[in-house]
Amino acid sequence: MKKTLVTLAIFGLLLSCGQQARNGYQRDQLDSSALFAITEDSYVGYVKTLSSDHFSGRMPFTKGDTLAVAYIEEQFKKLGLDPGNEGSYLQQVPMVETITQPEEYKLTFRSRSDSLECTYLNDYVVGSRQLKKQVRITDSELIFVGFGIVAPEFGWNDYAGIDVKGKTVVVLVNDPGKYDKTLFKADTMTYYGRWTYKYEEAARQGATGVLLIHDTDAASYGWNVVRTGWSGPQLNLKDNTGAGKTTDFEGWISGQTAAKLFKLAGQPKDIQERAKKKGFKAVPLPITTTVNLKNKIRISTSNNVIAALKGTKRPDEVIIYTAHWDHLGIGAPVDGDSIYNGALDNATGVAALFELAKAFKMAKVRPERTIVFLAVTAEEQGLLGSAYYAEHPTFPLHKTVANLNIDAFSALGPTKDISIVGLGQTEIDDYVAFSAKKFNRTIKGEENPSAGGFYRSDHFNFVKKGVPGLFMGSGSELLDTDTLKTQNRRKALAGRYHTVHDEVDENWSFEGILADIRLFFDIGYTMSMDKSLPNFKSGSEFKEISDKRLSK
Repeated sequence: MKKTLVTLAIFGLLLSCGQQARNGYQRDQLDSSALFAITEDSYVGYVKTLSSDHFSGRMPFTKGDTLAVAYIEEQFKKLGLDPGNEGSYLQQVPMVETITQPEEYKLTFRSRSDSLECTYLNDYVVGSRQLKKQVRITDSELIFVGFGIVAPEFGWNDYAGIDVKGKTVVVLVNDPGKYDKTLFKADTMTYYGRWTYKYEEAARQGATGVLLIHDTDAASYGWNVVRTGWSGPQLNLKDNTGAGKTTDFEGWISGQTAAKLFKLAGQPKDIQERAKKKGFKAVPLPITTTVNLKNKIRISTSNNVIAALKGTKRPDEVIIYTAHWDHLGIGAPVDGDSIYNGALDNATGVAALFELAKAFKMAKVRPERTIVFLAVTAEEQGLLGSAYYAEHPTFPLHKTVANLNIDAFSALGPTKDISIVGLGQTEIDDYVAFSAKKFNRTIKGEENPSAGGFYRSDHFNFVKKGVPGLFMGSGSELLDTDTLKTQNRRKALAGRYHTVHDEVDENWSFEGILADIRLFFDIGYTMSMDKSLPNFKSGSEFKEISDKRLSK
């Protein structure tokens, strides 16, 4: 009964608009043929298959990698899509797997008169991306560089007047707007607040090592995420392992360790608070440390899977839908289960690519721009597959209209609203608002913009190149009025992120997911029929690079 009501509601929406058609296409009207091609039966089948134990958690460099890539390629072929890489559906992504172990579990910081010993994993985590079996750094001097940010547009340079070549920099996470709403973008984190930027800037400045000071609120995750996420096997792009791309070592220290470190250095207790204010100058610390690491290195390749539906009038202009196919593989058993199936994250996204392809092929009027479907590898390891594509695009970036990224749907049920992560960054917001109105939905921003969600999924690698990217998810205004049922479902689905429990079961509702996929379709379809090129909005830190891209 519920499915019938949803179908009737969609059908009513399809008949609600009446603008004169242009060659059979009406911008403010939904395409019934396309939307009805998106079906629950086929979608659920795709999700269940990709998240089954057969794929062993879809970890790059494993059997699950080979199986997942082959399955996605097979579906693209069955859907009648063209290969997206010069006759191939695959794009090889050269990567390096590194397992770093400190030679000693104690890291010692020494002043002239005292020392501080820190324990691996409990107090610090450190690794190296360089292709060296052994990294030895002796008596490296420490410098506290505040946030470690160089941002001329915000009048901020933590490296001004200081030479950090050969030194180890100690850095705060997040950016100044987190603490002073008159700075940067206030509560909305900029890319300067991300740990990836801190590492990149330290390497550009010539530092030997970088240590980030962990803070749960500023980082938006606890120390447990640091100790598990930055230890064990680490994947990196082979392109990003050389000198100039990375320091000799990178790591984190806990907040408690940082407090002891500054005390050892004879610094005032409020030294970190001072660094959060404009005008702060980097502080050399009368402390040294010695780092000895051993690396186990394995070089191999994984694959992005790329397919395309050629546009009818402007085929050289492309709109790229992305979803990452990888997950976490096999880990230590939990209640007898060791496979991290990754159903929500992100079998739901890859399955959506297949449904979107069906919809575009069934559209009454075929898209005028080319639609690309890109399933990327190694998102969980640092957005590596999309980063490689952005550096080695199979479709020119200056002809790439936008990236629409799908990364984990909500199985709680349909919502009235839709959430745009990074609302206000790009003109894609206007397309979302236009399409959402057709479905009687509203838009809003993410609940916690200070967490920097805009920089944490695959669209961001396009954004860094000046290509507008959309990262969108379900909102919070659930349409189901049965409060008890909603509470029970929310409780049953909670805590599955990055665990062995991320599997399809009877608690899932697919209605909301399918509604979101239909919205994703209409956004891309509307964009594919327009002639304008969306840009970044005024005030975005990526507007300048986008303007340069569009001027080519």
